[in-house]
Amino acid sequence: MTASNTTKKIAVFFGGCSTEYEVSLQSACAIISSIDASRYTPILIGISQADGAWYYYRGDIAHIANGSWQSDENCTPVFPSTDRSIHGVCYLENGRLNTISLDAALPVLHGKNGEDGTLQGLLELIGVRIIGCGSLSSALCMDKALAHRIVSMNGIKSARSIVLHRDFSPEETAGYAMELGYPLFVKPVRSGSSFGISKIRCEAELLPAIQTAFEHDSTVILEEMIDGFEVGCAILGTKDLIIGEVDEIELSDGFFDYTEKYTLKTSSIHVPARITTEQADKIKKTALAVYRLLGCSYFARVDLFLTPKGEIYFNEVNTIPGFTAHSRYPNMLKAAGLPFEEVVNRLLRMEE
Repeated sequence: MTASNTTKKIAVFFGGCSTEYEVSLQSACAIISSIDASRYTPILIGISQADGAWYYYRGDIAHIANGSWQSDENCTPVFPSTDRSIHGVCYLENGRLNTISLDAALPVLHGKNGEDGTLQGLLELIGVRIIGCGSLSSALCMDKALAHRIVSMNGIKSARSIVLHRDFSPEETAGYAMELGYPLFVKPVRSGSSFGISKIRCEAELLPAIQTAFEHDSTVILEEMIDGFEVGCAILGTKDLIIGEVDEIELSDGFFDYTEKYTLKTSSIHVPARITTEQADKIKKTALAVYRLLGCSYFARVDLFLTPKGEIYFNEVNTIPGFTAHSRYPNMLKAAGLPFEEVVNRLLRMEE
C-alpha cells in the first residue's frame, strides 16, 4: 500500500501488547476496509503482542484479520521520529532511512499499552495529531477508580467500591466485602474486555478472585453489584456531539464477560434498548455529561446501569470500543442513521 501525494496520510495502529490483541486486529481490519481511499492513505502500523515492536505493514489486510500479518514479507520494522518537524515515523529500507510524515493517527488498540494513554502520550510527544481521546482522557477512563471518583464528585451515581493494592490485608478486605454486600465484583482497575473480572457470591470466592484480578493489574477494586441492567451510549465528536441510540445488554446469568462480549452465547444486545423515551433521554444526557467530564474527544462508548427504580449509575468509558461492523458502538450509531463507513470517514474528516 503506497501513500499518495494528494491524500492525507493517516496512521492506523493495530495489534498491541494486550490481552485484547485479537479484538484489535478485527476492529482495525473493519476500519481500514471502510476508509475512503480517494481522500486518505492508511499507513498501517502493527504492534506485535509478544514484544511491542512496531512494523510498517504494506500487505493484504486479510492477513491482519487472520493474524498472519507479522510473517508477511511486506512487514518492515518502523519507529517513531523524535524530530517533531517530521511528525511521523521512520524505517530502514535498502540501507536508506525513510520517513513518513503523518497527518493524523487513529489508534485501534484495545486495553493496556494502547487505550490507556501510553500510545497517545507518545503521539503527542512526536507531534502527531490523534483521532480519538488524548493521553489524559485515555488514562482517566482506563482507571476505573479515578473515573468513578471524578464522575461521583460531579453528582453522577456510581457503585460503592474499595481499592486494593498488593499489600492488602485479607482480613480487612473480607470486612470491606461484607460492607459492600455479596454478590459483588472484583476487577483489575486498568483492564479491558472484562479480563480478570469476577462476580463472586461468598467470602470463599474472594481471595481467588482478587488473585485473578492482580494477574492483570497492580491495583484491584471491589465493587458493589448494582441491581439493574447495562445500557450503553455511542458518542461521536468533539464540539458538536452525535449520540447513537441507547443499547441494552440482556443477560441470562452472570455478567457480560469476554466470552459473552464476543460470542453472545447466552446474552442478547437490544438496539434500541427496551426502555421508555424518557429513560433513553436521561441516559443520553448522563452519558454526554460523563464524556465531557472525562475529557473525551472524537469517539467513545459510555456504559451505565439502569435500575428498576429508574436510577442511572456510571459503569465505565471505553475510549476505543470494538469497531467491527457487528460491534456495539457502530451499531448504536447505525440505529441513529449513521452507517459504519460514514462513522469511519466522519472521524477522519474531523481532522480537516
